[in-house]
Amino acid sequence: MRTPLPPDGLIEGISSDIDPFGDEFLRNPWPYLEELREIAPVVYFPMYHIWGVARHEEVTEVLRDFTTYSSAAGVGYTNMLRDKPWRVPSIILEADPPLHSKTRRIVSKVLTSSALAKLKTTFEERAFELVDQLLERGCFDAISDLAEEFPLAVFPDSVGLQPGSRQNLLRYGAMVFNGHGPRNHIFEEAMKDTDEVRDWVNAQCSREMLAPDGFGEQIYRSVDTGELTEEEAGLLVRSFLSAGVDTTVNALGFAVLDFARNPEQWAELRADPSLARDAFEEVVRLEAPVAAFFRTTTRPTEISGVSIPADAKLLVFFAGACRDPRRWDNPDSFEIHRHPVGHTGFGSGIHSCVGAMVARLEGEVLLGVLAKRVKRIELAGEPKVRLNNTLRGLKSLPVRIYADD
Repeated sequence: MRTPLPPDGLIEGISSDIDPFGDEFLRNPWPYLEELREIAPVVYFPMYHIWGVARHEEVTEVLRDFTTYSSAAGVGYTNMLRDKPWRVPSIILEADPPLHSKTRRIVSKVLTSSALAKLKTTFEERAFELVDQLLERGCFDAISDLAEEFPLAVFPDSVGLQPGSRQNLLRYGAMVFNGHGPRNHIFEEAMKDTDEVRDWVNAQCSREMLAPDGFGEQIYRSVDTGELTEEEAGLLVRSFLSAGVDTTVNALGFAVLDFARNPEQWAELRADPSLARDAFEEVVRLEAPVAAFFRTTTRPTEISGVSIPADAKLLVFFAGACRDPRRWDNPDSFEIHRHPVGHTGFGSGIHSCVGAMVARLEGEVLLGVLAKRVKRIELAGEPKVRLNNTLRGLKSLPVRIYADD
């Protein structure tokens, strides 16, 4: 069941016929998000019987109020409390306190600043190796050869996954994030190999398959202390994997594109590679690799004067908030000195991205290494968008890079 339609199917002044899961919107959401921000602080989509927020103020309000805007019914179009999902829900992303508090606390114990500091050296070594290989080639696809290659090389190792078949993580991510949308053609295409990929991921997340001392094994130690069951630990490792690959891949791909299009910003980063972390944050703000997630209202509520019924699905446009001119000066421009504190590219509130710290480390390291090795980045062909019901990303980005003199 969906939230009942108003008697005439429309709500005067706030209804929109924009399709947030249509190909044109997913290919280039920015003009549509601008229109949605100007319609009203809250917009109603009668074609899906859902509501949406795209302004920064309302997006952050919703994300920070987990008691009114719940994640437990799923962060996608399907209400997981009523309709059977294709997979067992995440016990961190699709859970509210007290379960979410427990699982988030365990992840926080694993992802300490000291643990990430130990990873930085390994990440840098792999980044230098990869970038030097690409400099020898000169021309390559920045998605498959860089943005996918680097995270798939370093992140699964940190979790403790076995080598081999790691492209399945991208296939699984496509299933997860497309599965948050309605059953459109993108959803159906992503779900073709559901059983095969799901079984592979579940097997990789079992304790016996994980290497000692990786993040995955550290999560399983909470089973030994009685904090988690064996099943919960496996689900938490699975959630960690799905949070730590796709968004990073997309952000890194957009970073290369943004710097190729803005050579003056590349010159700024080369002059001061310590800006790599800020540069990565600006990419995430500008491009919003996670475009939107759903919440479900637990009671009748009101947002900026608009009444919303209980049990309503609310589409929260992270991307809309990230370029809201009410919050940002020159929101469509790429400025690595911006320091975009408060952007919603990684979400906000207790459900902010569990893999954000690892993604930031990967982004900082790779951009820093590129800045030290690469004099210039040029487009060698037109970028191609990868359509996804939830994520924003590229499927191809031909580039040419030039070594330092």
